[in-house]
Amino acid sequence: MPITVPPSLFNLINRVERIAAYAQGKGYGAATMEQEVKLLQSLLQTKPELAIDIGGNVGNYTAELRKKNPSLEIHVFEPSATNIEKLTTRFKNDELITLVPLALADNARSATLFSDEPGSGLGSLTKRRLEHFNIAFDTKETINTVRFEDYWKTRLQGRQLDMVKIDIEGHELSALKGFGSALEVTKTLQFEFGGCNIDTRTYFQDFWYFFKERNFDTYRITPLGAEKITRYKESDEYFLTTNYIAANKR
Repeated sequence: MPITVPPSLFNLINRVERIAAYAQGKGYGAATMEQEVKLLQSLLQTKPELAIDIGGNVGNYTAELRKKNPSLEIHVFEPSATNIEKLTTRFKNDELITLVPLALADNARSATLFSDEPGSGLGSLTKRRLEHFNIAFDTKETINTVRFEDYWKTRLQGRQLDMVKIDIEGHELSALKGFGSALEVTKTLQFEFGGCNIDTRTYFQDFWYFFKERNFDTYRITPLGAEKITRYKESDEYFLTTNYIAANKR
């Protein structure tokens, strides 16, 4: 007869595994903005003057930046017309916030924004497969993309970028490839990694080598603080929402 193990034992093992991963920041989640901004600024170590919020959604991250930095100039990229309207209403009295109704990518083009509903935080340039969550990803919106390097050269005159946040549902690596020489003057950069990267077929290994080859240190945001990732491990391929910071060593 086969040896069977009680399901309760496997449930306990899975629970312990999830707790251990969470303590390392793996699957720590998206609702951690206060901790994210706090750690990003601690690694910057100087007073920030210019920040870029890529994937602004309805502006919660920008609001957290503003709360901690009353005089910070912030440029917010958000392609959803629904969210641009919300952002305009929310920040209409803040002259230091610039709203940019574009998505970032490695080239400028017309593209389709897919989501489950207009203005959704799940909006992605990839039509994700989410039937296993009972989510229909069938809402479409035509948008435009731009390379960040082009915006940086023309609108920002090649200025230093103190804080950058990228949360664009699996297309973070594409946006980073469009930074070009702007990455050289980027001091700290936060990016998200998780289930979206399954759909876009990008891996933490891609990010690890991207930043390593450009002289950045990489940290994982955890409930306990920022954990420096000194070498790549396959166990880092953890597809629940996890946030990282890349800090320029120059």
